[in-house]
Formats: sequence, structure tokens, C-alpha cells
Amino acid sequence: MVPFGGWDMPLSYPDGTLAEHRACRHGAVAFDVSHLGTVRVEGPGALHRLQQAFTNDLTRIGAGRAQYTHLLNPADASVLDDIIVWWVGPDTFDVMPNASNTDRVTEALVGDDSVTVVDRTADRAVIAVQGPEARQRLARVSPAAAAVERFDVAAVTWGSAELTVAGTGYTGEDGVEIAVPAAAAVALWIALLEEGIIPAGLGARDTLRLEAGLPLHGHELGPGISSLQAGLGWVVRWDKGDFRGRDALAAEKERGISRRLRGLTVAGRRPPRADQEIWRDGAAVGVVTSGNFSPELGHGIALGFVPPDVEIGDTLAIAARGELTEATVVKLPFVERS
Repeated sequence: MVPFGGWDMPLSYPDGTLAEHRACRHGAVAFDVSHLGTVRVEGPGALHRLQQAFTNDLTRIGAGRAQYTHLLNPADASVLDDIIVWWVGPDTFDVMPNASNTDRVTEALVGDDSVTVVDRTADRAVIAVQGPEARQRLARVSPAAAAVERFDVAAVTWGSAELTVAGTGYTGEDGVEIAVPAAAAVALWIALLEEGIIPAGLGARDTLRLEAGLPLHGHELGPGISSLQAGLGWVVRWDKGDFRGRDALAAEKERGISRRLRGLTVAGRRPPRADQEIWRDGAAVGVVTSGNFSPELGHGIALGFVPPDVEIGDTLAIAARGELTEATVVKLPFVERS
């Protein structure tokens, strides 16, 4: 168990991170991700409030769907949090912030009399069931939950518990995330494990998301990092009208980004690590934000910020322990979905 975002979280279970990682890539695992926030936003003005707060455009989806979006700092357009919004009902939304950012996101949403904003994090647990066999095994526990398609959101009854299930995840694999009332969480967890779904911790969650090229707030997103620098411009809908941080982001778009996020691979098993310098032509030009050994590829992989003119296929170097290790810029994700 380790501290994470104000929570005590399992780093790994007895079989270890590598076994959990491989189980997700080739079977099915369950993550306890209850540290993610759940902020219930509802009322006749809820949609308008979310449209003003976040970068993406909820009118492109609709009730019963989920959407990835960003909350920006109005001053410099850096990403205060990256968020999944579950559109639960016509005027009801569950906003899912990262662990330590729930208060920040809640504060950004309050202030409209036509909207109620309630932090429901303490009332429920969230279990992510992920992997190519996730739906097959979950169907033996809840066929309705297993049937929720990618980025759909549905209410599901399991025994006497009312679940909210979304076809979302953070592994690059298929699966769902299940919000379950806290009182029923242990029973659901046990039922999942009894069907051969392997418990997995933060260690595997991090190696899986890195192989999938997915950003982690505090590493690839955060202070001084904009959606454009992170290569996530698709999450910004310029044609939807005003939103928090729009002016600062538009100014960056006009002048051009000073750096951008790229994927890097290195030969051998020694992995790159966060904060190591990235070199080109004898000079440091960037920094690694996340790095690790890829269990699927058998060598080191990394995400890092480099000059915007660095292209896929270019050769750079990563400085570690006084040595430069050759690194190749590659297209993301590192590992495609099974």
C-alpha cells in the first residue's frame, strides 16, 4: 500500500506488477480506482455550466455517453485537470476528476443557481474491469454491466445495488468502469475475483497507461502544460463558444507551441525515468515526463517534451547516470489494443 492523492492505494498484489500487467493485456483485471472523484452536477443549467468550464463539446454526444475533456487555467491555459464526464441523465452529469483535483474541479463548477454541485466521492467506490476478456468474465457477474459499449454510460441494477457503468478505462484495453455504492463495493469486488478477474494495483495501471500513450496529470499534464503541448488539441472544440482558458489557449495556438509531447523508445531493459534530460546534437532540448520498462515490448519506453520540430523516426538521446542512451521517436501508442 502506498499514499496516492490523499488515499492509501495498492501498488501491487501478491503476484506482482508484471503479472498484473500481462493479465490486463491478455485476460482481465480489476482496479480499485475509488480515489477518482465523482462530482454530481445537475439541474437545468448543468450542461451550460459544463460547456463554460471545460474544453470539449458535450453537445457532440448526449445523455448516456461519456466524454474526455480538460479544465484549463485561465491565466496560461495549462491543464488543471483532465476529466471524464459521464452524462448520466438529461440534466445530470458525473464529473470524474483525478484523485487530488476534486476540490479544484468542484470550485470551478459552483456559482450558478440553476445547478447543484455535490462531491459524491465518499458515497461510492469505482472498480475498473479491463482487458480483452473483461466483458466475458464480467458477464457472469452482471450481463447488463458487460453490455455497456465503449464510451456509453448506463444505470445497472446488481442485486439491490444501483450501479453506474461507463465504457471507459485507462489501460488501452477494452472494459468498463463501475461506480458502485460503498456498501456494496466489497461484495462486487469479491464476485469479480471469483470469476477469475485478477486484482491489479497502481504499478500495473501506470505501465499499462504508459504503453497506451495516455497522459498522467502531474507528468504529461499540469502546471505550464497546455492541451496543445500535450498533443491533445482534439479535446478542444473552438467552435462551441467561450470556455474557461480559451483566450490564453488561442494566444498559444496563434504564436505556436514551444514544445510538444512525443513517445521515445530505447534498446535494452534499463528504463528511462521522469526528469531525465533529452538531448539532440550535443545539447539538452527536453525532459522525460514518464518512463518505464514495457512488459509487452521488452525494452524501455518514455514520454517527454521536445522541440516541436522533432518528428517521428528522429534519433535523440536520454541522459541517465552520466551516460547518453540513444532513443527513437515513435508514434503513439507504444502498444496497440489486444
